[in-house]
Amino acid sequence: MKTKLFSFLLMFLFSTSLIKAQDDPKVGFGITGGLNLQTITGKDYYGDKIDNGLVFGFHAGVNANIHIASDYYFQPGLLFSTKGGKAIYEQLIGKSNPNEVTEITKLNYIEMPLNFLYRPLLGEGHMLLGFGPYIALGIGGKGTSEGSYLGDNFDVKFKNPVPSDSDENTGYFRPLDAGANIFFGYEMNFGMFFQLNAQLGMLKVNSENEYKDDDKTNLKNTGFGLSIGYRF
Repeated sequence: MKTKLFSFLLMFLFSTSLIKAQDDPKVGFGITGGLNLQTITGKDYYGDKIDNGLVFGFHAGVNANIHIASDYYFQPGLLFSTKGGKAIYEQLIGKSNPNEVTEITKLNYIEMPLNFLYRPLLGEGHMLLGFGPYIALGIGGKGTSEGSYLGDNFDVKFKNPVPSDSDENTGYFRPLDAGANIFFGYEMNFGMFFQLNAQLGMLKVNSENEYKDDDKTNLKNTGFGLSIGYRF
């Protein structure tokens, strides 16, 4: 129920922004997509800092520039975005036989960035410099393990807390994520734009486990990206 309400709120906020944007002829709607380089940062079960690798993903969606003053705009958007991370660790088989495991987790989100954009004229186009928060709703995912004796694939579910009938071969994550965006780019005079993105998750995304009182896990999404799009 909470997931449906949050999804409706995302759509409502973005739809309201688009309606307002239609009243301003200087505002352009845009489509965008590109590459994500994501990882999961934070602490493991014992409270030690984790060192995960990057995984490739993508994002695609729409946004709108709503004029505020001079070269300043409010830019809401709605994206489908894939995140996740790669962990390498040793798994014991028996009592003394370590086995190296590479585990890749991929998480799918519907994401709403709410950025403030500085868009001054530069040459024949516009420089783009933006920052702001984002909120995101987890909608699915999957995981793969290489070298694991438990299997090559595992499920990802967005539930919090971890249910009492949880499966050991399932990764549980909180449905809600939020954090901060920053980006820099350039928009050409005919509407095409390019930008480099960075994103820092600020909410804990791993689910609480009521049956493990000593669990100190604290995971957050972090990543970079390259976007290309067109402003109508």
